[in-house]
Amino acid sequence: MFLTLLLVTLLVAAGISYLVVRLFGASWGSILSRIIDDAISDAWLKYLKFAVIIIGISSGVRIHELEKYITPARWDKNAELIKLTSERWIIEVYRTVIDTLQGIAWLLLVFFVFALIAYVIVRFTEQRRAP
Repeated sequence: MFLTLLLVTLLVAAGISYLVVRLFGASWGSILSRIIDDAISDAWLKYLKFAVIIIGISSGVRIHELEKYITPARWDKNAELIKLTSERWIIEVYRTVIDTLQGIAWLLLVFFVFALIAYVIVRFTEQRRAP
């Protein structure tokens, strides 16, 4: 049952990450091509998509949280394993969705802060060059 839960959370996190990349990839490409007016913006876009998928999966699949289903608490000698009921499945899948989106949101927040700074620098240098 634990391996099924691990596989389901992995598939949910990967699916959500892929969906985010598909939905917003074109927008990221436009932003990068504006900031980096060179062919290297395509490489940066590929890296950003890769990073979103990796961060989404690593944020959504919380191995340390799932360990409670196979390992009893170390500090409690009388601890028992937590049973995987249908309610726990729903909670774990919900946590996977939320944590995946939260991890991606943090990554994109950092990306867009730096992209905004780069955009301001690009605009400033363009204005200085204009006669």
